[in-house]
Amino acid sequence: MSSKIYVGNLPYSVTDASLKNNFSEFGDVSSAKVMMDRDTGKSKGFGFVEMSNAEVAQAAIEALHGMSVDGRSIVVSLARPREATGGAGGHGAGGFTASKRADVGYGNGGYGGGRY
Repeated sequence: MSSKIYVGNLPYSVTDASLKNNFSEFGDVSSAKVMMDRDTGKSKGFGFVEMSNAEVAQAAIEALHGMSVDGRSIVVSLARPREATGGAGGHGAGGFTASKRADVGYGNGGYGGGRY
């Protein structure tokens, strides 16, 4: 069982330190990170906490899930593994590939490049 915990629906006032503080009452916290928006520097409203072992992680999940923090009911669950993305720019694993259609593209007649 994993000891990495997802914490969602966090108030924007929650910091790494306060997140670590709340989870440390259940056991040793290896790390606590509130995810921040790259452009604005403000909280995205979720974070991750890594606990020393799976038993204390499960105890923290059971105790804190649904708890009200600054008027918001937080979501606490085991973190799922990160899903593989499609690669740079949102294209498939092979990168960007042009269309295989013969009637689309340059050099097939007319100024527009397509067939009329």
